[in-house]
Amino acid sequence: MKHPSPDADRARALALVPVSPEAQARLAIYVDLLARWRNVTNLISAASFAAVWTRHVADSAQLPPLAPDARRWVDLGSGAGFPGMVIAILLADVAGARVHCIDSDRRKCAFLREVARATGAPAEVHAERVEAIAPESLLPVDAVVARAFAPLPRLVELANVWIMHGAVGVFPRGRSAETQLEALPAAADLTIDILASKLDPEAAILRVRSRLKACS
Repeated sequence: MKHPSPDADRARALALVPVSPEAQARLAIYVDLLARWRNVTNLISAASFAAVWTRHVADSAQLPPLAPDARRWVDLGSGAGFPGMVIAILLADVAGARVHCIDSDRRKCAFLREVARATGAPAEVHAERVEAIAPESLLPVDAVVARAFAPLPRLVELANVWIMHGAVGVFPRGRSAETQLEALPAAADLTIDILASKLDPEAAILRVRSRLKACS
């Protein structure tokens, strides 16, 4: 499969999901670091990197507007930083912003810390398994996000503490989102919106919120 040139890929991504010039500059630093680190840390495949701006950067950058008031995010299974590091870069100039990037791979976490340092992104990197993190220790949380991390029932289970405390769950689930919803146990205390992706109209993003007010 022939991939577009890097410039064309970037232009298409920014046309689909526009960001400020300052964010563009920070994202370019991120992509440059990814290019230099990816061979030694197995961050991303060559085929995936060939369309990194559309396939990963823009796909991640479309998520913050789905929780427009969120400043404090948790990214489960951050990997190479999609979407958590992209979100942190977009929030770099927002007072009080903080994105907790959680991943068990220490080499990937070292990369994420370098990106945060180089871009000024308000990211806090946790080199731990998601299950090992005490959810209450990260509160308050406005939004929790994950991209290709776990089956939807397990993902909702892990994110539930934050959602019950008022956070919005923002979960890209691809073209099988509705099938995945069928596997989710009925939960009267959750409301789930199915939203179309800007990158692929056939792919969906699930926005999960609690109908209940969590106990403090």
